[in-house]
Amino acid sequence: METMEIKKLFGGIYAGKKVVVTGHTGFKGSWLVYWLERMGAEVYGIALDPPTEPNHISLLGLKLRSFIQDINEKEKLAGILKEINPDLVFHLAAQPLVRLSYDQPTETLMTNVMGTVHVLEACRNLDKLKAIVIITSDKCYDNKEWLWGYREDEAMGGKDPYSASKACAEILTASYRHSFFNPDKYGDTHQVLIASGRAGNVIGGGDWAMDRIVTDMVKAASTEGTIFLRYPKATRPWQHVLEPLSGYLMLGWRLLEGKKEFSGGWNFGPDADHNVSVLELVREAAAAWPSLHFDFEKKPQPHEAGFLMLDSTKAKKLLEWAPVWSFSDTVKNTIQWYQAFYAGEKLQTAANLENYILDAQKNSIPWTR
Repeated sequence: METMEIKKLFGGIYAGKKVVVTGHTGFKGSWLVYWLERMGAEVYGIALDPPTEPNHISLLGLKLRSFIQDINEKEKLAGILKEINPDLVFHLAAQPLVRLSYDQPTETLMTNVMGTVHVLEACRNLDKLKAIVIITSDKCYDNKEWLWGYREDEAMGGKDPYSASKACAEILTASYRHSFFNPDKYGDTHQVLIASGRAGNVIGGGDWAMDRIVTDMVKAASTEGTIFLRYPKATRPWQHVLEPLSGYLMLGWRLLEGKKEFSGGWNFGPDADHNVSVLELVREAAAAWPSLHFDFEKKPQPHEAGFLMLDSTKAKKLLEWAPVWSFSDTVKNTIQWYQAFYAGEKLQTAANLENYILDAQKNSIPWTR
């Protein structure tokens, strides 16, 4: 796909824009900066060193300017953002793992809560900033194991430190939006619009983080080993990484246009048929990668939600966002990415993105027009 065609996506809004992505060395962040760079944005990343080896961001070899910086060091963070003076900030930097939050609750809360505060505080002093998109998680909701999806106005909460930290990040974002970036005062006392994005369980190529189901599957399949399922009956809203990223980019697009009605919280979850159990996901992957073997973990495990689903009606109706790939397409593209990588073939990131865009165009999704 020609670069010029990709630059026209999202109304061509990102071409030439200065965009900061915190957490760019992580899984979702690396895919986001790749997409932004392909659209002609001037991309800057702020994050810790890549958390794994191998890692997607290093494999991509992008041109972006990367600042290896802890967002908990607020003065240094503020200085970097002041130096860049961006048009838009996507905040993804976080401790992203539920199980690790049990071992490191203080570090998780510091990064996910106070780190978000540090980003928001630094953004208050930027001259050219027009938009902020804070990325949290579907686990920000007070999960009551309902059989229906959570909507944006549901209560925040969390039984584990990770989920609690994401609920806090959402509450803080709403507080800063009301106190300092109030949409009713946009264009009068300030020129910044802020939104938050909440996504389900994201999978795709390039993720090697510990305690992630796809990472565990890939390790097992590539070494002829066995994956032990800790929560085989747990149901999650699985989606390819490009799905929520298209939602985040739609938010950035509308906020940069100054459309204050898009300020607020937004869910980006898959269609209902993507809400399947861990066991069903592994079986689907094993059908595509026969060397994947699995069994069931017998040891007691820390609490994780058994059922979790998002209601994305608001994004579909008002933002005109829509998922593109089916559950089978999501798993197929994920497994093929890793199969190609371990076979020493060309990285499939570009092919995944281009195929995703083509499929979105076939469905006449607004960001492709």
